[in-house]
Amino acid sequence: MEYGAIDLHTRKSLIRIVAEDGAVVLDRTITTTREGFAQVFGGRPAMRVLLETGTESEWVAQAIAAAGHEVIVADPNYALMYGVTVRAVKTDRRDVAALAEACRLGIYRAAHRVSAAQRQIRRQLRVREQLIRMRTQAINLLRAQLRQEGYRLPSGSSATTAARCRDLALSAGLRDALAPILGLLDDLAPRVKACEATAERQASADPVVRRLMTAPGVGPIVGLTYRAVIDDVGRFPDASTSTAFLGLVPREESSGTRRRKGGITKRGPTALRVLLIQAAWGIWRQRQGRGALHAWVERLAARRGRRIAVVALARRLARILYAMWRDGCDYRPVPVPVTI
Repeated sequence: MEYGAIDLHTRKSLIRIVAEDGAVVLDRTITTTREGFAQVFGGRPAMRVLLETGTESEWVAQAIAAAGHEVIVADPNYALMYGVTVRAVKTDRRDVAALAEACRLGIYRAAHRVSAAQRQIRRQLRVREQLIRMRTQAINLLRAQLRQEGYRLPSGSSATTAARCRDLALSAGLRDALAPILGLLDDLAPRVKACEATAERQASADPVVRRLMTAPGVGPIVGLTYRAVIDDVGRFPDASTSTAFLGLVPREESSGTRRRKGGITKRGPTALRVLLIQAAWGIWRQRQGRGALHAWVERLAARRGRRIAVVALARRLARILYAMWRDGCDYRPVPVPVTI
């Protein structure tokens, strides 16, 4: 059996194929295109091919798998895959040689490959996120330009910003200067609304997301994002592992009798972590239907401060969502015990 490795790059990629005994069968640089990979791997006997996870790794893996090969998308943070814990000299040629040897010996840690359905959801959520970011930047610029001329934009929702600006008695010069920003906001409004409507439809059609949305602070966007990022709840052995993946666990530097913990690691998917913290703030501000979860975070805030308590609440919310998905049950609020 032969073993292949790919050092993947945007324009050019290095490919090495070795035999069972480690002898080099092929060592080539190709263009990073479907045609380039088809020329190398098409028609060859079935082999195992190893490549690192990255932006373009999934389509490359699919192209090689279509040629009849086993594809492993590996975690690049697994240092033993390169034969050393510290790479003092790093080149593409050394990397592909190390990957080929790791593929032959089985020294790698496979990364999770997200399903096609959830990759599509992730793509749509990223588009929505970018549209929201563009709208926010446009509104901030609009407010700044108005303040420079002594105007204040009345408060209201993002969707009505352009209308509220047009209601102001602005000079002709200022109105002409702000016209492109107002036009941009007009163009973004229906697109953002369409993204929100699509998200609501997808959330209502997915039984897992519907279940997640029974938890406090979780709406269609949070539910869809959690579902798309985790993808398969079974790949995490417990809730602690899932929250560590989301970067919501504290940093720790402990040795001997010394125990030192810091802020959260902020590793993993940023978008979901931010949404969970926003959901935690929503729970914190909730005044109706408060239960044991609110009582817990308020007790923690009294000891450690509000900001730390809200981040801890986001971590607990992530653990709750994991358990709901794993156990297939809806959220069941626990009432605050009444003391007499």
